Amino acid sequence: MGSSCFSRGNKKTLQIIQQYLKEHHKEHEIILKGNHCFGNCSEGPILKIGERVYEHMNMDRSLEILEKEFGDL
Repeated sequence: MGSSCFSRGNKKTLQIIQQYLKEHHKEHEIILKGNHCFGNCSEGPILKIGERVYEHMNMDRSLEILEKEFGDL
């Protein structure tokens, strides 16, 4: 959620994640919260789901990962 990630398009990626959760009726099952780069800003934007960390996130990649992680919930 830092300025470096937002300059890399993280605002759109965040919107895609929020939209995905809403469209799949998962906004009450999954907690979405912002954080900074977990000490690895050069690899951001970063998405962390449980203990898994995904680096270099963008809109397309986030949808792919969300389907993989939550498609069967």
